[in-house]
Amino acid sequence: MKFRALINSALIIASITFMPRIAGAQTVNNNNGSYPQPFNIVFLAYQGYLEGQGIPSMGTLLYEYQIGKVTAKDVVEAGVKAKKLPAEVINDEYYLSAVELQLSSLGNGNKLRN
Repeated sequence: MKFRALINSALIIASITFMPRIAGAQTVNNNNGSYPQPFNIVFLAYQGYLEGQGIPSMGTLLYEYQIGKVTAKDVVEAGVKAKKLPAEVINDEYYLSAVELQLSSLGNGNKLRN
């Protein structure tokens, strides 16, 4: 294994390990309270916290996103059902776009370069 791949793997594992603590700290504040940043809701989905709402975890999430079976709106709706997000976020185009970007970059992060 190349050193760069080893470092990337270590960073991914560290992110997954510390995500529950990070998710609590990274919030969006608005008039209706605070809720997780787009990065955090995607990572919660990746870790399996939204499986009860029909969102697969880990590699299955990435695969289903890539083939169009899971969308950013699906993840946000699942976050609302799981009471991680307020209902009005479903109509927030900025938040949906940011979740889309996070899903896309999470899938691209698995492609290690030489």
